[in-house]
Amino acid sequence: MKCRIFIITIFITLAAISSLAQTERPQFSEYKGVSIGMPIENARAILGNPKEKVEKQDFYQFTENESVQIFYEDGQNVTAVMVTFIGVLDMAPTAKAVFGVDVAANEDGSFFKMVRYPKAGFWISYSHAATADKMINIAMQKIN
Repeated sequence: MKCRIFIITIFITLAAISSLAQTERPQFSEYKGVSIGMPIENARAILGNPKEKVEKQDFYQFTENESVQIFYEDGQNVTAVMVTFIGVLDMAPTAKAVFGVDVAANEDGSFFKMVRYPKAGFWISYSHAATADKMINIAMQKIN
């Protein structure tokens, strides 16, 4: 009996370590080369001219189905990235591509997952709306 308890304890400990490792190293850490903490000049050099530009936020419309908002802290560095795919979703990364694991859908087909990556300094969320428009939002935001 002691052997079984020991094996179960080792299995649970290994599972916890594996889960912790996943939260320390995000699989999805940038969008089109833009990452959290990047200087505003670098982000704009990578993505080009935004459709709309204000001091703390840029909006890019790549296609009618794909857009991104980049948020800046004091007009200096990227603090958040919000990617939206709507309608045709074949260009959107899957939840598994973002987190490394599948995400179970609700009965209506929608789902949401958020993971904090303290060592990387940001969190990522993924939401899939089961609406007629079909929409996926992927957000990365700096942890303060």
